[in-house]
Amino acid sequence: MAEADEKSPVLNGAVYKNAPFCRLNYSHACFGASWTCELIREKCLCLSGGSDEKQPGEERQHKDGDASSGDKGIPEAEGETAASKEGEEEEEDTDSMDGSGLFSFTEDGERESEEPKEEEDDDDDDDDDEAMESWLGAELHDLRGPTWQAVPSLRSREIGRNSHQFVRRVCGARGLVQRLELQGRLERHTGCVNTLHFNPSGTRLASGSDDLRVVIWDWAIRRAELEFDSGHKSNVFQAKFLPHSGDSTLAMCARDGQIRVAELSATQRCKNTKRVAQHKGAAHKLALEPDSPCSFLSAGEDAVVFGIDLRLDRPANKLVVVKEGDKKVGLYTIFVNPAKTQQFAVGGRDQYVRIYDQRKINENENNGVLKKFCPSHLVSSESKTNITCLVYSHDGTELLASYNDEDIYLFDSNHSDGADYRRRYKGHRNNATVKGVNFYGPCSEFVVSGSDCGHIYLWDKNSARIVQFMEGDRGGVVNCLEPHPHLPGMATSGLDHDIKLWAPTAENPTGLKGLKEVMKKNKRERDEDSVRHGDQYDTQLLWFLMRHMRNRRPPRARREGADADTDESWSSPDSSDEEDGGPDHVQCMSS
Repeated sequence: MAEADEKSPVLNGAVYKNAPFCRLNYSHACFGASWTCELIREKCLCLSGGSDEKQPGEERQHKDGDASSGDKGIPEAEGETAASKEGEEEEEDTDSMDGSGLFSFTEDGERESEEPKEEEDDDDDDDDDEAMESWLGAELHDLRGPTWQAVPSLRSREIGRNSHQFVRRVCGARGLVQRLELQGRLERHTGCVNTLHFNPSGTRLASGSDDLRVVIWDWAIRRAELEFDSGHKSNVFQAKFLPHSGDSTLAMCARDGQIRVAELSATQRCKNTKRVAQHKGAAHKLALEPDSPCSFLSAGEDAVVFGIDLRLDRPANKLVVVKEGDKKVGLYTIFVNPAKTQQFAVGGRDQYVRIYDQRKINENENNGVLKKFCPSHLVSSESKTNITCLVYSHDGTELLASYNDEDIYLFDSNHSDGADYRRRYKGHRNNATVKGVNFYGPCSEFVVSGSDCGHIYLWDKNSARIVQFMEGDRGGVVNCLEPHPHLPGMATSGLDHDIKLWAPTAENPTGLKGLKEVMKKNKRERDEDSVRHGDQYDTQLLWFLMRHMRNRRPPRARREGADADTDESWSSPDSSDEEDGGPDHVQCMSS
């Protein structure tokens, strides 16, 4: 046992010196199971300056900092925690792991200097900066103080008080989000990685790619446990473990419109894959029912939503054809409400989020829609705005939607039909691909998205302020973001052929270095493209051209030594028998 010193964290009576990412062992009382926490470093748990009581003036400092930020100007970012020094009076509680004050949104994340800044020579740049600051700060709210403090929480857990809440509070702590950094890469695919999904226990990670392969990872040791041919003929867009199936059933969808199911064995092999439904267009997303090991939903660019029940001889049942008036609306995304599993939301080639109830879909009444949401300024917009991804919050009360070359919007799913958004998240860019968005934290405390600039953005959900900003992809686009179901960390992927793992192990909180310039660049390019192109490019025309080019190429040779797959399929009266002649070589394009 190492001797305790002022820099060594103490957990359960044991001293851990220079504890790295993977060495802090959390007990049964902490996780409800035998888990290895892999989370907190020496700097995060340092007891040298900790205190259970707030220091005088701390609460006032937070309050004044929030009040001064207001809703004007550029969004302020959180900075590093002020370290306590010997001989100096402490001015804050370092247990919180958060900076005590709100930092200005300046280059390199430095504090605003009290010294006057030099005047800019370029008046145009000043005007641009002022316009940018006005736009970025238009819909921000005060950032609340830290809700989790490391040392008091650890002490309470050690004596058995509120131990069942420890992990939830850790995973939702802003101080840990600000310390996220790259831990490693999973390398196996030879194409863009389009989908990531953790199994319910969080021990395995499934990935699918443009190389038509699916890989099951033991991500903790960075090893591929199983790799198999998906059976698809074009880019694999999603691969998900069905809940309560013992990780033995994987549902998949792809650009070829097929919905396939893979049966996995306990001996780390794929028994077979079967086609259970066929869309007449690309199928981008699947929606799992939280408690069902045999039923899920799919949505395609043919505007059809299939309900799929693997217990039936004909698994696919057409639930609804999504329309606006008499015009079909191609779909990019679908998600089941985790609290009301009979309800699901879809989004696609128009500006509306539509919610349906499976028990009462009547296409003769309002096209079967239960309610629709849309940002008020986009209702009458002439631009062709698409929804590339939407997700429900952990309790189903909120709905998050990411718009193509627009912003991310948060809706209250319990509001009446036509209600406007509650929050708006700015700064990223969603144009080049069908980009994902997600909640982060056990209680959906944060919003996370990739961007065409290759960065990952995390916003505080309530204030809409950016609290983390990371370089996520050398290829330039981050598409997929998958938070771990039980630990404070996540996996991401994009145009690069690898998967990146992130965990809160940085010694200091982020300084948001370079964020201002990247956000300005994203906004400038978005505005320029809007003026230059307008409605010049029609997505249906692009899809037609891509299919034509693909069908003129010789089919790709089947991989040698692939696991035994079958092309057996369950027939369905609602499925199309149309099969594509070969794989789609156009990768990572927006549909």
